[in-house]
Amino acid sequence: MHRIFTTSFASVYPLYVTKAERKGRTQDEVDEVIRWLTGFDQAELASHLEKETTFEDFFAQAHLNPASSLITGSVCGVKVQEVEDPLMKQIRYLDKLVDELAKGRPMEKVLRA
Repeated sequence: MHRIFTTSFASVYPLYVTKAERKGRTQDEVDEVIRWLTGFDQAELASHLEKETTFEDFFAQAHLNPASSLITGSVCGVKVQEVEDPLMKQIRYLDKLVDELAKGRPMEKVLRA
């Protein structure tokens, strides 16, 4: 088991926000990306942050967006579409979406609209 699985989502969330904000994006946009991927509403997202849910439990309760299979490309030199472990793939999907947001990609493209 990879240690990221037992890491709390709340401990990584500020890093996602900081990365996006450094590039001129907002916390609201990061939240929108997370909600799109997971199917959570804002209250559910806030609850997971407050409870410091692990990534494993966070994604176990998520209803992954059917369009998430359209997320491709590399994160840290690893092609998202080639990741075999389902949980690691979901975490990489989120990493990729935040990367795209931080790189200035239009929200419609980030959300595979």
